[in-house]
Amino acid sequence: QVQLVESGGGLVQAGDSLRLSCAASIRTFSSYAMGWFRQAPGKGREFVAAIRWSGGGKSYGDSVKGRFTISRDNAKNTVYLQMNSLKTEDTAVYYCAAGPDGTHMWNYWGQGTRVTVSS
Repeated sequence: QVQLVESGGGLVQAGDSLRLSCAASIRTFSSYAMGWFRQAPGKGREFVAAIRWSGGGKSYGDSVKGRFTISRDNAKNTVYLQMNSLKTEDTAVYYCAAGPDGTHMWNYWGQGTRVTVSS
């Protein structure tokens, strides 16, 4: 059974930083691409960032480029999202996702962690 558990969300002020973590119980974690998505109130799910199994091939959504950084530690089965210069429009529930590397498919999802950025 695959489980993805996000943590690190919370209430911060605009301009602050926050780091999200996603711990994965995947037997072959290092063969999976990992991603972060978010869903703001009343909006659809939005791609935030993704990283390939090797730690390379990073990609970002336009709204977070230059502010967010995705990374992973395959020894710890964990993926991170460092969020800097947070804006009120970053307020959302952030979801971790996993999928077979190179397929652009996301087979597994976490329950989400809420990030609220106040002005």
